[in-house]
Amino acid sequence: MGSTSASPTFIGAIDQGTTSTRFLIFNRHGEPVASHQLEFKQYYPNPGWHEHDPLEIVESVEKCINGAVEAFERQGHPAKSIQAIGITNQRETTVVWNKKTGEPLYNAIVWTDTRSQHLVRELKQRLGAREVQPICGIPLSTYPSVSKLLWLLDNVPAVREAYDAGELAFGTVDTWLVYKLNGGPARNVFVTDPSNASRTMFVNLETLTYDDRLFDFFRLDRHKLHIAKIVPSAEKSAYGQLAGTVLKGVRITGCLGDQSAALVGQKGFYPGMAKNTYGTGCFLLYNIGPKPVASTHGLMTTVAFDFRGSGDGSIATPMYALEGSIAVGGSSIKFLQENFGFISSSKEISALAETVEDNGGCVFVTAFSGLFAPYWYDDAQGTIFGITQYTKRGHIARATLEATCFQTKAILDAMEKDSGHALKELAVDGGMCNSDLTMQTQADINGIPVHRPAMRETTALGAAIAAGFAVGMWKTFDDLKDVNVEGSTKFYPKISKEERDARFAKWEKAVQMSRGWLS
Repeated sequence: MGSTSASPTFIGAIDQGTTSTRFLIFNRHGEPVASHQLEFKQYYPNPGWHEHDPLEIVESVEKCINGAVEAFERQGHPAKSIQAIGITNQRETTVVWNKKTGEPLYNAIVWTDTRSQHLVRELKQRLGAREVQPICGIPLSTYPSVSKLLWLLDNVPAVREAYDAGELAFGTVDTWLVYKLNGGPARNVFVTDPSNASRTMFVNLETLTYDDRLFDFFRLDRHKLHIAKIVPSAEKSAYGQLAGTVLKGVRITGCLGDQSAALVGQKGFYPGMAKNTYGTGCFLLYNIGPKPVASTHGLMTTVAFDFRGSGDGSIATPMYALEGSIAVGGSSIKFLQENFGFISSSKEISALAETVEDNGGCVFVTAFSGLFAPYWYDDAQGTIFGITQYTKRGHIARATLEATCFQTKAILDAMEKDSGHALKELAVDGGMCNSDLTMQTQADINGIPVHRPAMRETTALGAAIAAGFAVGMWKTFDDLKDVNVEGSTKFYPKISKEERDARFAKWEKAVQMSRGWLS
């Protein structure tokens, strides 16, 4: 397995998320041996706006590297045993900077930001709008990077001036980090991987190259805009090396967007494998194999990973995934805590739900900001059905947990129809998966086993795996079969198909009844 030297080797992983940055150091068994985490500032200048300071993101990464290495050395490991570094990052978040100076021209606009709504409405009316998603896999919305870039060009004079002068560099967080960690304009390492590039709306999913038809549709001049070169997700030289920190000179050899990284960290290497990350919202990725499949059921098509040319060369093709997102996951538990005062911390949700046998006839459609995949109902609002004098707090708590499970099933059903592959089991990670009751409910509603690993740092592990493939720490997917298997839990369905179908039919009825509140 990888190197033959006697001294143990390690891989570092930068996990740059929406609210915090972390650096983790993994051994060859995929176990984290040291880590450091920092939260950074969130900016909300107007309703629906969400920004980060791009320089603070870089600074947080460098501090986390130094902090984790310090803890690593205290355990007696030499820093030089860290062979390579992988990066995983929040996707779609958009950074613009001056190509000559390397200075950002505006705050990073975060993936959750909705300021470009009016622009998106205009784009949907534009001639050729229907041809966009079949090329790039993503529907026109405020979510991908392009709408954020168009807003910047329209509203920030410094960005427009740099564009007109041919000096505007645009990138997602991975590109910005690689560029800055390599030392900025002096080295000018300006790259991205397909899992991130495919979230911009500029990439042809078939060819994994930028498509002029997309630039033409968005009325952008490719010669004025500097965009990153697309290289494989595992690559031994393209991402350069650290110019600073205590790991100066260590190569960056892997890069994956966070949801792709979680799929890799869950070892979802083959078609028909899927993972659900239960965070604030939920992100479900389903491996569909080496050919992109256009969704006809309200899902996005994205690049899962591209490990071509790494390992022993047996991974000869990029893999694709269908993706569905649920707007409200863990945030529904926060809602019960902060708005209703049902619990004093989110950890108590399961205990409250377990005070009752079932939901007592309650169904809670948690459409706080409409419903995402596969429904895409923006006129739906949060609605609780079936309340009687019998209803207790426990019933509402249970219905809240079930809402995420029902939406997960709706997405999985859509994925099965789109892909033609039946799902055999669902791998899970993220905060909500700590609840045994929620995971058992998920297995019951899906009718397939739910697999929860003991070590939940799957996103960072995915970045480490990408970096490890590039430097030969692992050669094949088979080398990883024993990684993160010990102590895992499987939840098997315990209810009949009839009961499952009846419960899901009731949920679907509630979804239809929650529509039309927003006229």
